[in-house]
Amino acid sequence: MQFGKVDDPSIIDYTLPADAPETATILAANKSKQHFKAFVGCAKWNKTDLKGFYPKGTKDELTYYATQFNSIELNATFYGMPTREQVITWTQKTPADFKFFPKLTNTISHFKRLINVKEPVEQYCDAISNFEDKLGMAFLQLHDNFKPKDFERLKIVVGEFPKVIPLGIEVRNTEWFTNPAIANEFAKLFEDNGITNIIVDTAGRRDMLHMRLTTPTAFIRFVGANDDEIDKKRLDDWIERIVAWKEQGLQNLYFFVHQNVELSSPLFSAYFTDKLNKAVGTDLKIPVMANQASPSLF
Repeated sequence: MQFGKVDDPSIIDYTLPADAPETATILAANKSKQHFKAFVGCAKWNKTDLKGFYPKGTKDELTYYATQFNSIELNATFYGMPTREQVITWTQKTPADFKFFPKLTNTISHFKRLINVKEPVEQYCDAISNFEDKLGMAFLQLHDNFKPKDFERLKIVVGEFPKVIPLGIEVRNTEWFTNPAIANEFAKLFEDNGITNIIVDTAGRRDMLHMRLTTPTAFIRFVGANDDEIDKKRLDDWIERIVAWKEQGLQNLYFFVHQNVELSSPLFSAYFTDKLNKAVGTDLKIPVMANQASPSLF
């Protein structure tokens, strides 16, 4: 993942900003409603990208991936509209507690730019509904140049999106964050419609660390800087914040690790999972690289 990549990661201030005041309110309103659940994974299961993760001779990458992780941020659905048959096949290759987080197809978000997309959205939702209990959350990632001037399009899609399918949305253009009135307006839209405000932690776009939850779910897309010590410290900071959010009432954590060199994504996922288990008492499996007896935690 190249988004937010910088030439010199050492010059970036990676400090997590303070929570938006509304975050505490959202969490407090949902405290004690259900047990905390955590899902940690990578963005893809492709053997080419995760070279060294799979045992030699692995025939089905997804089947093996699902023995190591409990979720996947499913970017495959971004590049092509999923079919019912494809979704059922993926579902059958994974255990009962596995969750998929499919990205809306780029036809909707990037090519049609949310203009007259009711039909493709329905087609997409019909397909992913076949994940059934294995559907974690669909997510809509808007183009970098999708700006607040296009807000009405977003409102229409939010209003028409099937309420039975959980949805997270990631806005990327900096104008969504630099104008407080706009930031409040789109966050309120999400709150009113039960939509999760996705947080992106990447070196070159610190503005996307808005730290404003709009549901009792934290959907975090962590992009490594490909510097082991820097990224370990960044993940440690996230553990501290998640502990605090859980105490305030966080119900769900969806945490996906990206790297500009995807090979290291399973390693950092393992590091994060181990820390999370110890900090909040989860019992997630710690992924193991195929050539290791135990995960490398650096």
